[in-house]
Amino acid sequence: MYTAAPHRTHATRPRLTANLTRGAMATAVALALAIGGGVAAQSAMPPAATPGAAAVVAPAMPSFADVAERVSPAVVNVTVVAEGAPEQSFGPQGLPDGAPMEEFFKRFFEQPGMPHGRPGGHRAEGAGSGFIIDPTGLVVTNNHVVDGANEITVTLNDGSKHKAKVLGRDEKTDLALLKIEAGHPLPAVDLTESKSARVGDWVLAVGNPFGLGGTVTAGIVSARGRDIHAGPYDDYIQIDAPINRGNSGGPLFDAYGRVIGVNTAIYSPTGGSVGIGFAIPAETVKSVVAELRAEGRVERGWLGLQIQPVTEDMAAAMGLNGTAGVLVADVLPDGPAAGTNIKAGDVILKAGGQTIKDYKDLPKLIAATKAGTEIAVELVRSGQPETVKVKVGTMPSDESLAKDEGQGAGDQAKAQLGLRLAPLTPELRQQLGLAPGSRGVYVAQVQPGSPADEAGITAGCLISMVGGAPVSTPTQAVEAIRAAAATKRSAVMLRVEKDGRPMFIAIPFAA
Repeated sequence: MYTAAPHRTHATRPRLTANLTRGAMATAVALALAIGGGVAAQSAMPPAATPGAAAVVAPAMPSFADVAERVSPAVVNVTVVAEGAPEQSFGPQGLPDGAPMEEFFKRFFEQPGMPHGRPGGHRAEGAGSGFIIDPTGLVVTNNHVVDGANEITVTLNDGSKHKAKVLGRDEKTDLALLKIEAGHPLPAVDLTESKSARVGDWVLAVGNPFGLGGTVTAGIVSARGRDIHAGPYDDYIQIDAPINRGNSGGPLFDAYGRVIGVNTAIYSPTGGSVGIGFAIPAETVKSVVAELRAEGRVERGWLGLQIQPVTEDMAAAMGLNGTAGVLVADVLPDGPAAGTNIKAGDVILKAGGQTIKDYKDLPKLIAATKAGTEIAVELVRSGQPETVKVKVGTMPSDESLAKDEGQGAGDQAKAQLGLRLAPLTPELRQQLGLAPGSRGVYVAQVQPGSPADEAGITAGCLISMVGGAPVSTPTQAVEAIRAAAATKRSAVMLRVEKDGRPMFIAIPFAA
């Protein structure tokens, strides 16, 4: 888990180029050779010397041939098969088709043969990229490349194929670590600090665009620290090196052949490269891969707070000197902060001694803090500074949050309507492109054939009202559904936001 018009690449395959007539192909090649030869001939001949004029020296163009030759053996193709899988959309963090952010960004995963329609009995195939970081056969790629795969095959630069197993995956950073057994040491590349690459520096992207195999493209670093609303820890490197579908999971090299990132997303109104690509920084890759290698998962710290940015209007209303810090919108029940003196309406300025300048600083800081660590949270409440000690907890999975929020009564809601609800976390707000203070509950799952399914509700929708009452947690939604059922009505009215459009939908209760 992003294009202006969602594209599933099942028609653009290498063999389609063979549909060109031989005559047309020959003509095109002849023209290219003629034009190229003319340019080469002209550039090879120095201009005639003018008496008394200074000699003109042509600028030397960079060549990445040596670097490409050295690093390409460590870049691999990753192909996956999912038997009986529903149609997949590899948008931000698994967002469904039509989600708001999908209109702008796309994680580029080649999907030839990806089925259409409802789930059931299909063979889904796809292809991405990866790279070897250890001679024993450790391969880094994107999580969305291997998510849901029953079978993973890694093809090396020499053409040999090897079955791969997943050592660990991390959805929040979209990284995965694979292991293959080649029977001999493999060529590997090193992860370096991406901070060494400045805006304007040359970079190389190597991968498997459109299933073509090892392809090298060059460009520059266009920007740093990009937030594309793909997850809570966005800190992407923006590049203009051409990357397309199938490049997902491939390495981004600096001019010295060191990996500074993992190519993950593109901005495109067409589905193809328009010169705006995004890579996960190597610093993030190194820390995540180290945990995946050791534990098979990534453990993050958690406070259990719903937060939002401090706007200029909010700062003026609260008498703050600026917009630094984050506003606590809610304290989640049973979260680590629930037993402390942190309250909704507080503005957190520091945590663990570090100043919170930006909205995303706090989630990154806490996520990187080991569970069990006690930290001091410095905040402002009603204009008065306070310091609260809180012990960092372990971040639960999204599934656990959903289960905890709707436990008990949630089972009845699922039985009655066929909905599995989840809280609208800050991460989901960012993924969906919603305002930080937006309210509602997230539809995490819809049971096939259920009343909700028949009414047209799909996973990824938001429910903001039940029976005319606003809801902001799964528990509130469940209670409102139960209250409607208790009135002996045959249906309940929901206000649903689907594909960015609000509408009211009446759902009959299951018999």
